Amino acid sequence: MLSIIYMTLNRRNLLKQLGAGVAASSLLTPPRATADIGESALDSKAVPQHPEPIRLDRNENAFGPSQQAIAAIRESAKAASRYPDSSVLQKALADHHSEATSGGHHVVKPEQIILGCGSSDVLRLAASAFLAPGASLILAAPTCDLIAKYGRSRGATVTDVPLRNDHAHDLEGMLKHSNKSGASGLIYVCNPNSPTGTLTTRQDLEEFLVKVSPKFQVVIDEAYHHYAGGSGAYMSFIDRPSDNPRVIVTRTFSTAYGLAGARVGYAVTSASTVEKMAREELPFALNRAGMFAASAALADREYIESCINRNSNDRQEFMNQVNARMLRALDSHTNFVCLNVMRPAVEISEHYSKNNFVLAPLIPSMPNYLRISLGTPEEMREFWRVWDLLGSHPMSM
Repeated sequence: MLSIIYMTLNRRNLLKQLGAGVAASSLLTPPRATADIGESALDSKAVPQHPEPIRLDRNENAFGPSQQAIAAIRESAKAASRYPDSSVLQKALADHHSEATSGGHHVVKPEQIILGCGSSDVLRLAASAFLAPGASLILAAPTCDLIAKYGRSRGATVTDVPLRNDHAHDLEGMLKHSNKSGASGLIYVCNPNSPTGTLTTRQDLEEFLVKVSPKFQVVIDEAYHHYAGGSGAYMSFIDRPSDNPRVIVTRTFSTAYGLAGARVGYAVTSASTVEKMAREELPFALNRAGMFAASAALADREYIESCINRNSNDRQEFMNQVNARMLRALDSHTNFVCLNVMRPAVEISEHYSKNNFVLAPLIPSMPNYLRISLGTPEEMREFWRVWDLLGSHPMSM
């Protein structure tokens, strides 16, 4: 009888010790390693911890516009009954870019600038002016594909040229297509490129422009210009223009200036090209408030510098988190990062959707990558918290 009691007590002690060991090991295990790739994290029904969707899909300035731009919007409301006068903003942009050029020898004139309802509208104007049935639109894959939509609507043939292995534009491949007999139209270069965030060097572009057929206009989209200044391989074609009158350089106030909702974009090109594009304009396409805000934002140089510095710091912090999780990402020169998620991106996108995030569309030619816009520090902490719900991935095992 005593031996039975003794054995029972020993079993109880053993169970207690085993229980304590399991509890201790659970405390020592990092949260991100508690589930493997095959477990239920992707099917989790956990309630998101933020009530409003976090949008990391549109490459906006997470810190918003400057106070001067906001004040200008308020002031513009006093004359909301009047149609806008776009010449005021054209003059401000001409002065701004004339000052920005090295040595001050190059002058941008107002007649070299065309405005649009966001740079997307400026791309539409270029497509409408230079594309028609039988014409060609040559662009990279992947890249910002807005202009491809406009090209197809004009009946043009759209030719995708895959990026090089280093994710720069394959300019030689583009030249081959443009040099085909009878080819004419538009070549589109997004630099830095979206969705990859990568650069095509200034030297490569200059060599390309010398060789490109005179039957093609070349659109260089500098939507992310302000974020690329840290690279010696980059130089804006507005700040240091080429001698090619067929180059159309587009910019936007939607990214660094924080005015995505104001819808203001523009292009700098030759006066003759502006004249052709202007024939496709919608009357009074820009709103008065947007133009006032853009002029004020342009003048507030201290604020734009602070936004550039913030973005640089936030991008570095994002890469720190990438490295801490043994992930990979492309070297970005923008306000977003193209993240290698180490598994089918559709799985990650669905996981974030369930956790009340809106991420950029999938990249068909890069099935393991997602473009992640840089949000506020609080939003990015939440992004990584939700990532860690996934558990481990192949590179961290």
